[in-house]
Amino acid sequence: FQTMSTMKCFSRLTLSTLLLRHSVGAWVSPASFTTTRRATMPPLHAATVQETQTAASASASSSGRVKFAKYEGLGNDFILIDNRDQKDPSLTPEQSVKLCDRHFGVGGDGVIFALEPPSTDYDFAMRIYNSDGSEPEMCGNGIRCMAAFLKDLGEDAKTYTIDTLAGPIIPEMNDDGTITVDMGPPELVASKVPTTLEANFEGDSVVEQTLECNGKTWKVNCVSMGNPHAIIFVDDLEKDIDFESDGPALEANTDAFPAKINVEFVQVMAPDHLKMKVWERGAGPTLACGTGACALVVAAIRAGKIPRTKTRVTLPGGDLFIEWKEENKKIYMSGPGTFAFEGMAKVN
Repeated sequence: FQTMSTMKCFSRLTLSTLLLRHSVGAWVSPASFTTTRRATMPPLHAATVQETQTAASASASSSGRVKFAKYEGLGNDFILIDNRDQKDPSLTPEQSVKLCDRHFGVGGDGVIFALEPPSTDYDFAMRIYNSDGSEPEMCGNGIRCMAAFLKDLGEDAKTYTIDTLAGPIIPEMNDDGTITVDMGPPELVASKVPTTLEANFEGDSVVEQTLECNGKTWKVNCVSMGNPHAIIFVDDLEKDIDFESDGPALEANTDAFPAKINVEFVQVMAPDHLKMKVWERGAGPTLACGTGACALVVAAIRAGKIPRTKTRVTLPGGDLFIEWKEENKKIYMSGPGTFAFEGMAKVN
């Protein structure tokens, strides 16, 4: 009895250590799921991964368990589910909310599903449920994480065309391990962002427009990267905003932003360097937002804050590099997508 008790304690301690090392802030009960980490065991062969992931997704509803992999892009963390054999997510938004819970689930800013493509024009499809159960059109950090996930599953193409609710997105695997994503051109027309703020710039767009919210007057720039963004430039990120109050107030201002909005507060550090804090629609404060980084570079160029050049964007979780090319109007984002751990989670 003492030997068995000792073994159980050792097993739980090992799992606890693993979770604390590889998912800081995402502690869950050892009984909720099991994990493996690739630092101590090699990745499964693609065929094995595909077989286990497919079996797990097919039986998730009946067995109450689902196979997952955890990835992060500069701390913006996601639970990845392999549904490449089906067109719709294997989990509901409600199940995804439970899975994203950092106390009683795996923990994450959202759940990403790698799905069967809708046509031969695409290699895969991508759907996301935020941690609150809402469904965004796209996620820049998430698309990099999905590209890394596909590579780990055995897909070996250098680029993929992925169908998203924001349209086709094309990530490219770089030799240095980073991922560059062709994010397409930004949408600048106010009604298509969407925002009800009065257009005050060329092309019926919104640049440094006045908005009263949360008892303050803001100068707002509106850009859509398939999902809506409100970009606000400040002199000092630490002194000029009450992040925990201003962020949610602006996000939920449906008079100005009918679909709600992702909010980026931005400080210009140099002509090629911006620093930001983000309050994400449906997720709240996150360590990084890829589409937000793209949107704020566009906003900074249009507002005359910086020249049109490759720009370093510093987020709480690290740096992304963004370039808005003049010749094709497309935005290119480069950054990491990093594996954390994988396991089997309980869903109900």
